[in-house]
Amino acid sequence: MASNGVEETFAVDNVLEAMKVMRSGANENKKQAADYLSRFQKSKAAWTTTISILQSSTEAEAQLFAATTLKGKITYDLATQVPEGDHPALRGQILLLLKKYAPGPKPVRVQLCVCLAILAIQMQSWKDVLSTVVSTLGNDVTSHACILDFLRVLPEEVTEGRKITLSEEELTQRTSELLGDNAQQVVELLIVYAQSSPAAATNPQLFDCISSWLREVPVGVVVNSTLMAAVLHGMTNDNSLLAAADCLTVICRETKEVDDNRDTIALLLPKLLELRPRIQALADEGDTEGFKAITRVFAEAGESWALLVARDPQHFRPIVDCLLECCARDKDKDVLHYTFNFWYELKQYLTLEHYIEARVQLVDVFAQLVDILLKQLEYPESDDPNDVDLFDGDREAEEKFREFRHHMGDTLKDSCEVMGVSACLTKVHDAIKLWQEKFGGLATPTSVPHWQSLEAPLFAMRAMGRMVDNADSSVLPQIFPLLVQIPVSNEKLRFAAIMVFGRYTEWTAAHPEFLEPQFQYIVSSFQTDSQEILRAAAQSFKYFCTDCKTLLSEQVIQLQAFYDGILDKLPMPSKEEVTEGVAVVLGVQNPKEIYSLLKLYCDPLINRLMVKANQATDEKSKVDLADHINLLTNFAQYVVPYIPSDQENPAVKYWQEVFPILSTILDNFITFIPICERVCRCWRNMVISYRTAITPLLGPLANKLAEGFAASKQGCFLWATSAVLREFSEDREHVEEGITDNIYVFFEAQATNVLRTMSDIKPIDLPDVIEDFYRLLIDALLYYPTKLIPSPLFTPIFQAAISALSLEKQEPVSAALHYIRDLLTYGGPNPAASGDALGTAGPQLRQIVKQLLLEQGGALIKQTMAGMMFTFPSDCFADGSGVLLYMFQLLPRETAAWVESTIQMLPPGTVTPLEANRLLSKIREKLSGSDSDRRQIRILMQDFTNTYRRRYVAPRDGLGQLEATQFHFSG
Repeated sequence: MASNGVEETFAVDNVLEAMKVMRSGANENKKQAADYLSRFQKSKAAWTTTISILQSSTEAEAQLFAATTLKGKITYDLATQVPEGDHPALRGQILLLLKKYAPGPKPVRVQLCVCLAILAIQMQSWKDVLSTVVSTLGNDVTSHACILDFLRVLPEEVTEGRKITLSEEELTQRTSELLGDNAQQVVELLIVYAQSSPAAATNPQLFDCISSWLREVPVGVVVNSTLMAAVLHGMTNDNSLLAAADCLTVICRETKEVDDNRDTIALLLPKLLELRPRIQALADEGDTEGFKAITRVFAEAGESWALLVARDPQHFRPIVDCLLECCARDKDKDVLHYTFNFWYELKQYLTLEHYIEARVQLVDVFAQLVDILLKQLEYPESDDPNDVDLFDGDREAEEKFREFRHHMGDTLKDSCEVMGVSACLTKVHDAIKLWQEKFGGLATPTSVPHWQSLEAPLFAMRAMGRMVDNADSSVLPQIFPLLVQIPVSNEKLRFAAIMVFGRYTEWTAAHPEFLEPQFQYIVSSFQTDSQEILRAAAQSFKYFCTDCKTLLSEQVIQLQAFYDGILDKLPMPSKEEVTEGVAVVLGVQNPKEIYSLLKLYCDPLINRLMVKANQATDEKSKVDLADHINLLTNFAQYVVPYIPSDQENPAVKYWQEVFPILSTILDNFITFIPICERVCRCWRNMVISYRTAITPLLGPLANKLAEGFAASKQGCFLWATSAVLREFSEDREHVEEGITDNIYVFFEAQATNVLRTMSDIKPIDLPDVIEDFYRLLIDALLYYPTKLIPSPLFTPIFQAAISALSLEKQEPVSAALHYIRDLLTYGGPNPAASGDALGTAGPQLRQIVKQLLLEQGGALIKQTMAGMMFTFPSDCFADGSGVLLYMFQLLPRETAAWVESTIQMLPPGTVTPLEANRLLSKIREKLSGSDSDRRQIRILMQDFTNTYRRRYVAPRDGLGQLEATQFHFSG
């Protein structure tokens, strides 16, 4: 709108000029042009201007912009900007434009078809849509393309359109009128078209149309018609192969309910098998896209009929063989992934006792599949056995191959479940022995010939690790002695061996005789300069220390020397993994030795920490310092000796010595968020690990958390506070009452600081603080309800939570809603804290909560409904409706009034009086019924807000009366 309140004018030439600026203008001019075009698209003038551009412009880009804008206008503004009496004229203009653009350009033609489809959905008085479109566009060849486009997009827009301004009942009726009532006529139209000429019979648009209408037309109707022959013929035509394959894929998918489609499947199966020769033909021709297409067809058939394969493996075996052939002929690894879901679905059935006979009949299929996968897992061959760049520098291709191998690994696991792990491992063993026999004698300290055929079975073995029983002694005792002999000169082989050892650590823990050679292989690998080997060795080292910790406990002193010696050469993630490993071993030592061992391991870390702190002047060195603090956290997490409550905890004794150092670092780097987060994480883990044994550190820790938040305004200090609040709550053992009271006073000081911060800064700039604050409050409400609810802070905390609901980020909104839902329980008979915990204070607390809701309930309902209709992330809908349900249970009449008031605040024209009255009358009806009836109000509110959200986007100029009020706190 213009600043003087008069509707801004948008001349065609100005709009086209703005588009030119967007294409090639300077950045500052582009912003002005974008703002201009945005205002244009919202204006009433856009209707006539876009149609004028479509009628007169010769530029394809301008035509497409106009068609897209017109689509948006019909979607969002038809109901509010075009009187119902003008709808037929608009329809006529679009039909004329469709005739004009029938020859192309195709993108413009398709957009106009979408325009017409969206108009047809909303124009409920238009009953003869199909016949009008067909008769108006005519029967010439160019019009056929237009009609086919319209037929294709109509079901898509009806079933997938999300912003149509119709009620659910109206949309259901319109769907029936446009799709259900026209389905048979569409099939007849398509049959006539397919028979009209050879070109029509292989037109990709025909197959796209069939695919689209299979949502409405029973699949048996298509399979039993001449359209099926057209689809199969299309599979043999290069021009139509891809579209025909997509159509055939949809046909197979529509038969997924196999018991309802037995006759259709009986007709379809032999027709599909007639296509099998095309597999080899397309593979031999090198037609990658065609090979992908036919594989997708067989894969979809296999997935849809997996149950039938299990029921009658002999009859459906040919489909399985087709898929096996697709896998075997996939030289470029282009189609294998299309089959993965089929093998998984089939495995799910074959591993059931009911289908044991089918499993016996098809076990050979999975044996062949394993052989194919072992070959497909191989890296590309190279003339130079030492060549490490097998993808000619294409890192994307290499990463894609690695990811692909992991998916193949999942299919290997499926094969294991069908064949048995021993059978699969035997194939791995045979592949390793075959390589040794053929090439083992040719390996030298600098070269390993054909290493790819050795590395592939190692990767397969790693993938199968989860499937192996720790008690298994059939094949693995034969394999592991071979693996420790794997040549270390080839980086990929060494990496593969290390990863296998790390994958089988649980098995090794049950077979300790194999531990030492494997562990030494891992330890020696840290001497390499290869970052990839170092990362693999660190990961496997962690697994060995975790699963074999008692077996390695006698080496705890030697491990420290090793740890201290290799730490500085490792990348940061590997440092953490190795640190976690040694910390786990340290954690199983005699409690009497814990203090000295922590000093042995951690004092060198503290020395490094102080050096790094003195040298940290730029962001990189500060991040390195923050990461180094995390290493100490591992020891706090895993070195947790069991000590009676009346004795000093040796670990806490050590951390008391470290605490002043961490406090000093925090003070010096309080403005650097990563360091604040790492220090808080370390302290939080100390509280969680040692619980009430941390009492000697409690005073200084509480002070640092309070000072830290006051100085930094970072949520991590609240996150750490929640651990203190939880571990020293009133219901914990070995906690003195005075300590509990002091902890609550500390919490209130933190909460006051947060409320002041939320009063000064908008919620959008405090998402992390809000999330951590309300996670903290959930604990405070659970453990200290008798202190928090009567507190003067209770009301401003609630008001701040309502303000936080205006955010569009899932985590803070979810935290605020969880707090509100927990709070509402204290207004009823089933509070989040047990009734015993509340004692005689229960009725008083219930009254305080109800009084709060009487004062603030209107704001809560308004903001919750606004969130559900406009701003909430999808994961917050359930909690939002939960809040509404609680409110209806606690204050039914008042809540109904607040809902009515909120609906009246919605943008004009977005909800009709009929819809509003329908919702409110249903609410009143449920309120007068039983408790189960009241619970159905939640469903009513969900349906209403979901429908509204589907139909409308947030108003372009803000939410108006539904905007959240800025929170203010004067405490």
